[in-house]
Amino acid sequence: MGCGRVGSGLAIDLEATGHSVSIIDQNQEAFRRLGPNFKGETIAGVGFDRDILLAAGIEKADAFAAVSNGDNSNILAARVARETYGVKKVVARIYDPARAEIYQRLGIPTVATVLWTTDQIIRRLAPEGSRSEWRDASGAVQLCEVHVHSDWFGQPVSLIETSTKVRVAFITRLGEGMIPTENTALQEGDLVHVMVTDSDLAGVEATLAKSPKEA
Repeated sequence: MGCGRVGSGLAIDLEATGHSVSIIDQNQEAFRRLGPNFKGETIAGVGFDRDILLAAGIEKADAFAAVSNGDNSNILAARVARETYGVKKVVARIYDPARAEIYQRLGIPTVATVLWTTDQIIRRLAPEGSRSEWRDASGAVQLCEVHVHSDWFGQPVSLIETSTKVRVAFITRLGEGMIPTENTALQEGDLVHVMVTDSDLAGVEATLAKSPKEA
């Protein structure tokens, strides 16, 4: 639902990987973003209206993404898709970070675009501490980008795991993500992304802010 820049990009990418795609938008003109080669269904209407959803094939859908420019519309459509039609893979884009967290805790996967963007900028301006990048539905476990003391550079990734209660999920090096092995040594400029529980996060931040010798 939503044929803006995000929705049209999703539709084109999904179709390119072999999926059948239907896309809904209230504005017929929005479908021009799909280009002349798009072969999926385009349905003009309100994306949480059941007749529109049925016309789009919601009853046989494997997944549903609500990415219009309205938080309320996205959440309503996501709930109808999941609760009325039993679509298991549902995600909603939400602009309001506080609202996104509420719906995430209710079990509706959300992408809070404003929160993600501000977090990414802050990480580049003031890298201390940590920034959450993903949180599970229960809110107990999160994926964080963590700041590490410069003395950790040159040390193996495994030292972070043995010194803290985290699992290193991946590192970003020179703009590219990579999954490290236990022998991968951190390099200056690496961004470290870890899986950690909320209860352990403060301790992890404190440990990684020190030299490994102090830790």
